[in-house]
Amino acid sequence: MTDKQAARVKAELIKRARAIGFDDVRVTTADAIPLAPERLHHFIEQGYHATMEWMPETEVRRSSPLELWPEARSVIMLAMNYGPDVDPMEMREKPDKAHISVYARNRDYHDIIKGKMKELASLLVSKGGGDVKVFVDTAPVMEKPLAHSAGLGWQGKHSNLVSRELGSWFFLGSIFSTLDLPLDEPEVDHCGNCKRCLTVCPTSAFPSAYQVDANRCISYLTIEHHGPIPMEFRRNMGNRIYGCDDCLAVCPWNKFAQSASEAKLQAREDLLEPALTDLLKLDDAAFRSFFSGNPVKRIGRNRFIRNCLIAAGNSSDAQLLPQVVEHLQDDDETVRATAVWALSQLVPSAAFEEHKSAALADEQSELVKVEWETVSHES
Repeated sequence: MTDKQAARVKAELIKRARAIGFDDVRVTTADAIPLAPERLHHFIEQGYHATMEWMPETEVRRSSPLELWPEARSVIMLAMNYGPDVDPMEMREKPDKAHISVYARNRDYHDIIKGKMKELASLLVSKGGGDVKVFVDTAPVMEKPLAHSAGLGWQGKHSNLVSRELGSWFFLGSIFSTLDLPLDEPEVDHCGNCKRCLTVCPTSAFPSAYQVDANRCISYLTIEHHGPIPMEFRRNMGNRIYGCDDCLAVCPWNKFAQSASEAKLQAREDLLEPALTDLLKLDDAAFRSFFSGNPVKRIGRNRFIRNCLIAAGNSSDAQLLPQVVEHLQDDDETVRATAVWALSQLVPSAAFEEHKSAALADEQSELVKVEWETVSHES
């Protein structure tokens, strides 16, 4: 394929991508991120990946597109905006409501984007030939460094991608191709002296600029972390029950961001600020039904209720007490243990002790017993 033909294929690809809802399309090479392996290794070596063992297991393949697919020549990076209509930071002032991350307030973005990307991949093959592979957060691909190299944006001090046109609110997808397509210039860092994303973090999850420690990140704790959430982070989680947007929301480049144009990425009304009292009532079947087709569903009912109980404990809302007490008898030991903590936050120490004998009467879980002892000493 000549340079002129390659340019024409790229132009048609961009035109179609924008027509089906993508907000930006850029191209880089498969060998464009030579510093990524060293940075990835440092991240893992420091233990910043927490319990996400799939990261060290896939470290080599993740380090470069060529490790994943040696035949790749070009990487087409695509961005789709999911910007909110309202400032997510306003949810901090509504402790009786549940704060769900902006990206998870409607359909699962994987389902939305992957179908559109497959259409683009088919177009690319039909117009230019070659082979393709499509990835949407489903393989060990370092999408953010690749997007930086392609010119979609730059990795800000919070390590997420920032665009001068889209702000912080956009999903990434990649199409690997064996074709040599015209390349775009890498973006440069426009963060300057700004540190808003670092200082706003409720749990101090940034050891330094451009590095994030998942062990302390609320997004990791509420989504990826199994078992009880460490005591030191619970109060600072506030009402965040799935993910956290603080470091994204305070970025000044969001003044250029637009609301999501894709209807399936616009927030469901019942997920904008759902009442904790309603969410705490969900059993497994109701949870699966309510979050059908939504990213929240993947963490399962028990982890979800665990998160809601922490939010309840932080709410200072005594009306949530009956549901918290009910979860002392939950089938899941982590839920029961978290209910113990939530109860300790909502009642005076004397009233808390009154529940102890009844709740522990048939308790076989060492986890729950330890939780009782810990919060008893604290209160």
